[in-house]
Amino acid sequence: MKILKEEYVKWDAPIVTKIANRTGDTFRILISTVLSARTKDAVTSKASKRLFEVASTPDEMRKLSIEEIEKLIYPVGFYHTKARRLPELAGILIEKYDGKVPDSLDELLKLPGVGRKTANLVLTVGFGKQGICVDTHVHRISNRFGYVKTKNPTETEFSLREKLPSRWWTIYNDLLVTLGQNICFPRNPDCEVCPLNKLCEKVNI
Repeated sequence: MKILKEEYVKWDAPIVTKIANRTGDTFRILISTVLSARTKDAVTSKASKRLFEVASTPDEMRKLSIEEIEKLIYPVGFYHTKARRLPELAGILIEKYDGKVPDSLDELLKLPGVGRKTANLVLTVGFGKQGICVDTHVHRISNRFGYVKTKNPTETEFSLREKLPSRWWTIYNDLLVTLGQNICFPRNPDCEVCPLNKLCEKVNI
């Protein structure tokens, strides 16, 4: 983790982290995280920019039609489903949370389109709270390291909660996602240039 933290500044950070650093707006962080599911960062970045230029608050988001949202966020993964969920999500924030994004895991998980990955990421980058966000990069690389032996992201999250020192929880996702986007690819990882080459067990490579 110390090695990755030093190398991290050389690489391009994940888009949700950029939005968090640039705006500190938990609503934008939540929406961009929802958009990022099953979507490459470059696509998420452009879609988020288009959407937030039109609607950057729950009230503005709720007023958009599904068709308008679809045009703004295309071609993010599952854009039809996400376009239906976003105004619904915005409405719930207004009606139940006074237009604010809740800052607890349990409440975030009640929102439509919000799973454990999204909720944990909002907690860590949006509120600076403890959480371990596990997406496909984190799941794949944690197993590739040989640090955990799990079958899915949920198993990985709970395994990491037991094993990973808590001081690394909030930054773990950022470090591994950035590594996964720049070096530790799903296929043909660039092990020769990886700063963790001599430490990684290279499971299933």
